[in-house]
Amino acid sequence: MDAVRVTMLRELLADTAWPERARGFGGALREWATPGGLLLVGTEQEEPWHLAAHLTDEAAYADLPGLAPTLVRHRVPPGAPPHLSVTLSRLEQARRGETVFVVAPDATGEGLLERVHDARRIGATVLAMEADDAELRGLAHEALTVRPDPATPSFELVQHLVSAAAGEPVARRRRRGVKDRLSQLVDRLTAPPPPLGW
Repeated sequence: MDAVRVTMLRELLADTAWPERARGFGGALREWATPGGLLLVGTEQEEPWHLAAHLTDEAAYADLPGLAPTLVRHRVPPGAPPHLSVTLSRLEQARRGETVFVVAPDATGEGLLERVHDARRIGATVLAMEADDAELRGLAHEALTVRPDPATPSFELVQHLVSAAAGEPVARRRRRGVKDRLSQLVDRLTAPPPPLGW
């Protein structure tokens, strides 16, 4: 999804908490992700291909190499290229300073939960985007719950919001805030003095 569509999506959801929730979660992802240390894993039924592609794009556009994930897969077909051949055993090698990002639109499964628990115990940061999985949410340092109900955007749309938010240029936003404050200060300093009340 391109920047224009993300902006339109944010406008459509402006009366909800979703744009801000996605920004908060995307900011946490950006903060904790380190180059080569972002492990993205889905469930056995649903691999997060789409999110992996968007995060890779955001990493390139925003010059944030930490956002380029390693896609961790439950099953690797024979002949898969090396970058698509990373199995769940990679989670067992997770280290302090790495981030395990679990994307679970359906049941996580006991085997994955055990590996995520072990990675957290070793010192990896755990992020979770889940559809009301209390056990996974309990393991995560930061979680974004996307419950399937009519008032909530689809899981896929929230992934778009999160990936876009993760790549947002924080420094540029800060500079804009400083410029706004400086502009207000200049306006005050150059304004005529208030009338004397005596």
